[in-house]
Amino acid sequence: MKTVTVPEYFGSKVFDDRVMKAMLAADVYRSLKQTIDEGKELDIGVANAVAAAMKDWAVGQGATHFTHWFQPLTGITAEKHDSFISPSPDGGVIMEFSGKELIKGEPDASSFPSGGLRATFEARGYTAWDPTSYAFIKGKTLCIPTAFCSYGGEALDKKTPLLRSMEALNRQALRILKLFGNDTAKRVVSSVGPEQEYFLITKEMYDSRPDLRFCGRTLFGAKPPKGQEMDDHYFGAIKPKVAAFMEELNDELWKLGIMAKTEHNEVAPAQHELAPIYTTTNVATDHNQLTMEIMQKVASKHGLVCLLHEKPFAGVNGSGKHNNWSIATDSGQNLLSPGDTPYENAQFLLFLCAVIKAVDDYQDLLRISVATAGNDHRLGANEAPPAVISMFVGDELNAVLEAIEKDAPYKGAEKTQMKLGVDVLPKFNRDTTDRNRTSPFAFTGNKFEFRMLGSSNSIACANIMLNSAVAESLRIYADRLEKAGDFETALHEMIKNTIKDHKRIIFNGNGYDGGWIKEATEGRGLLNYRTTPDCMPHLLDGKNVGMLTGLGVFTKAELESRCEIMLENYNKTVIIEANTMADMVKEDIEPAISSYAASLAKTVSLKKAAGDDIPCGYETSVLKKLSALCDGIMMKCDALEKAVLELADAGGTVELGYAIRDRLLPCMSELRVLVDEAETVTSKEYWPYPSYADILFSVR
Repeated sequence: MKTVTVPEYFGSKVFDDRVMKAMLAADVYRSLKQTIDEGKELDIGVANAVAAAMKDWAVGQGATHFTHWFQPLTGITAEKHDSFISPSPDGGVIMEFSGKELIKGEPDASSFPSGGLRATFEARGYTAWDPTSYAFIKGKTLCIPTAFCSYGGEALDKKTPLLRSMEALNRQALRILKLFGNDTAKRVVSSVGPEQEYFLITKEMYDSRPDLRFCGRTLFGAKPPKGQEMDDHYFGAIKPKVAAFMEELNDELWKLGIMAKTEHNEVAPAQHELAPIYTTTNVATDHNQLTMEIMQKVASKHGLVCLLHEKPFAGVNGSGKHNNWSIATDSGQNLLSPGDTPYENAQFLLFLCAVIKAVDDYQDLLRISVATAGNDHRLGANEAPPAVISMFVGDELNAVLEAIEKDAPYKGAEKTQMKLGVDVLPKFNRDTTDRNRTSPFAFTGNKFEFRMLGSSNSIACANIMLNSAVAESLRIYADRLEKAGDFETALHEMIKNTIKDHKRIIFNGNGYDGGWIKEATEGRGLLNYRTTPDCMPHLLDGKNVGMLTGLGVFTKAELESRCEIMLENYNKTVIIEANTMADMVKEDIEPAISSYAASLAKTVSLKKAAGDDIPCGYETSVLKKLSALCDGIMMKCDALEKAVLELADAGGTVELGYAIRDRLLPCMSELRVLVDEAETVTSKEYWPYPSYADILFSVR
């Protein structure tokens, strides 16, 4: 029996360019490619031809239904399935799918978050085909990637603003390239490769923990005797059960054309990582949403559960999603890659400075883009960058930038005065400095690695803000340079002034050093928004609204809706966690402690009855400790429940977020400390839940 190789089945479930070229007439294919590559309007005749071919291909693959697959503001994907069948005159059915059905759908939008963009009774919503992302088959359903908007045209999804941000970046980058004499580039696109971290635990352990089932993370749990101290899990041999999961995961991803490339064990026990090859940001976002969904489905088939929460276990590394971002022309020229000539390096330095300016000017937006209740637990811990945004550029680039700022000779490859005329700019190599894993935003040769995203985040949010902020820098540069009489002099001054004005954001040191946070906030004036309630309201600051609306990425109403939705999600998440904690304490933990205490009391009583000379000091001391802990736990549990009830009087969404931050979270933390200590004192036989040691080392 012949073995099917990866190249033979890769993308077999995708209506990709290979399929379109084979199934579409030459003129139809050419018109569609112009729509995809150049953003030209799609003709309805072309849409009908594409729909017919897409239907024939999907039915040939066993599909019976189609769906407009979209990404509402829930953070996950959504789909409503319709069958291809239509009645025929003879009482049977025929399989039909029109261009109109391909281009537009009308799902009920009433139950999706809108943040006030429409009332609940205003149910109509529209999905619109995104031809830049290939359709694919999942199960027996043809999935058509789409944008999602309200009846009034407001974006109710993450794809629409992402596409707008990519177009804004494209427009402004092309203006810059033309100034450097590049009239051949038709598009500039941002590309992303998101590294996805996750935990795998057994389903048995998952089902035994209400906190994992309801909240995605453990709300209680004492530190295990062994965690990640030995660093023996990182890049270690992959266990057979995990290897089987990874093998099937790769197969399923490859069938969908997802370039899963790298897999390995991560630092924490039971933690792993998958990294794809770079692709266009829009497609990478779709692929990452699919990857998370398929991870969980494949894990279930292997008796496992894939945890995507940012911090499922306190005291061990949480999971992030490193967003490797770059920009390139349609011909493949990476604009963040140093070149071989002074001319190319002048262009590279301008784009580099645009990113430096963007990250400094809009550090608040980058922090907001990764803000969730889950990620708040991770940022600032020793596996993640701090909540303060800074940039790492490496020693060589830093030396180049310092030389430019001071108009001093660059003592690298050549000792040449650093005027940025293309005839005198020295050649320098791409950075050779070691990676800085503590930096939130690190330059790694020809791309930037934005390390602050949480593992469950949609990468759309971070890339919307990143694309937009860089587009704004490029817009300012283009406006000035297009009016300049002397391009070389204006370019030199612009890069020099950017470095001088924004060098505070560059930090090549240890982001975990406590002294850095003080230096960053007090010495450099950088922002430190530790929690979601701290940062989210700043989405509506005037400079942010002005930039995002000016570029056409959001309307003001869309920004207001997103601020409301994100804070509402935060508030609901923490309140659910608080209620789950209280239920676990009352229903399981207090009864377990009391039962063990009763057993100890009985032992003490029996020993005393047997004679005064029988020692029972140990049992008595443990009994006293348990009694005190149990009393403290119930007092803190009562205080937690009271705090939840008092939230009803907090006011609006923003005020509620502050109340949760200041009143609810401290109660939850205090309760956890006591429960975790009680776990270490209570006999394992009585404790109602699997321990951290049980869970983290359950997969063999």
